[in-house]
Amino acid sequence: MDTEEKTIPDIIVGRLPLYLRALQSMKNEGRQITSSQELAERLGISAAQIRKDLSQFGEFGKQGTGYTIVYLCKEIQKILKVDRVWDMAIVGAGDIGEAVARYQGFTNRGFRVAMVFDNDPEKIGQKKGEFIVQDASQMAEKIREAGIRIAMISVPASNAQEVADELADAGVKAILNYAPVSLNVPPDVRLQHIDPAVHLQRMTYYL
Repeated sequence: MDTEEKTIPDIIVGRLPLYLRALQSMKNEGRQITSSQELAERLGISAAQIRKDLSQFGEFGKQGTGYTIVYLCKEIQKILKVDRVWDMAIVGAGDIGEAVARYQGFTNRGFRVAMVFDNDPEKIGQKKGEFIVQDASQMAEKIREAGIRIAMISVPASNAQEVADELADAGVKAILNYAPVSLNVPPDVRLQHIDPAVHLQRMTYYL
């Protein structure tokens, strides 16, 4: 499966969480069966595209009967490897870091905040949500000891690359970057940027 996964276009992988979210919403509504057409209407993606995307990973439905929601949820969770709970570290206990630490919506989607770090003496030792902010100088050691492979960066842009380097050295393989700057990471580290201003600028083009 690993060699197959490497050939799947990233744009398809990027749509799978959208399918999963829609399916989980249907499951919460008490629904049992859905179709690519119904998913298309909910997501604004063509039914043909949804069928094509899912077919990259196997056959999950039957023509004329559609998809069993619980089954398809479980299969997509397996594909995305969120059929387990991943521990995450947050680096930066400012407004964004604190909001993420307090957010309750991760666990039922496969993630759990395990540690929060900062280098500000006034924040170290403070409680943010359920967590005590730890000293960033001990970050690499503690992340390595805990075997954490996912981290979020919410530090100032000037510090973000240094933090990314340290996280990669500590064995982190997936980084979600909230800092408004592009980062360089080793080829075996997956990097995702979240910059609200970029998305706003993309939208204002259409206004």
